[in-house]
Amino acid sequence: MPGARLGEQALSMLFDCSRTLVREALMQLAARGIVQVSSRRGWFVVQPSKTEAREAFEARRVIETGLIRSAGAMDKTTLKRLKQHIQQEKTALKQDDVGRRSFLLGDFHVCLAECLGNQLLADTLRDFTARTTLIAMLYQSSHDAVKSCQEHIEIVQALERGDKETAERLMAEHIGQVQSALQINAAPADPLAELRLALAPMNAPGAATKKTTLRPARCSPSSTSSSSSTSPSTYLGALL
Repeated sequence: MPGARLGEQALSMLFDCSRTLVREALMQLAARGIVQVSSRRGWFVVQPSKTEAREAFEARRVIETGLIRSAGAMDKTTLKRLKQHIQQEKTALKQDDVGRRSFLLGDFHVCLAECLGNQLLADTLRDFTARTTLIAMLYQSSHDAVKSCQEHIEIVQALERGDKETAERLMAEHIGQVQSALQINAAPADPLAELRLALAPMNAPGAATKKTTLRPARCSPSSTSSSSSTSPSTYLGALL
């Protein structure tokens, strides 16, 4: 999910490889704008801002409508590949698998670019769709996902008929509707919420009541008062 921490050690264990290899992979993802690194906190999946999401959708609209406009006739093999991809989307929708559903709905556009014969733009779209997929994972409802899949079907049907003008119009409308359906203004979930609560000062509003074992971190020798009178600034939770 957007904002999730990516621990080098955990990834190293998961893929049974060195942390050096994991770090190289994360650096490549950072260069593509999919993860970001903090010198003090580590690696995290990006949380695209409202402006970044809008720009990504606008870039996709220009690229994808242009691809369809300049495309030649699609052969049966290419159409079969697109239809198989849509079938995978339908399966993911039935299983209510948000992660797989979001990936497939975004990957349809990469698949279409490859089928239209432009690998360079397909690679560019892969990064754009990765960013918009992160937004969809946070804010797209199941109903909107079903509608998105149906619009993919209609685009492929237009291409199958050789009606590029309709396919281009449907694609422009589809990207615009997906963008407008996302509640981009909604506040993202706080990835530190649980830790923030656990380490909050005992006398802070909203702190858990049972904190009798919590102690100030590295208090000075003069700090001998009870926990209830200790300044919240001595707790790590206050810094978070």
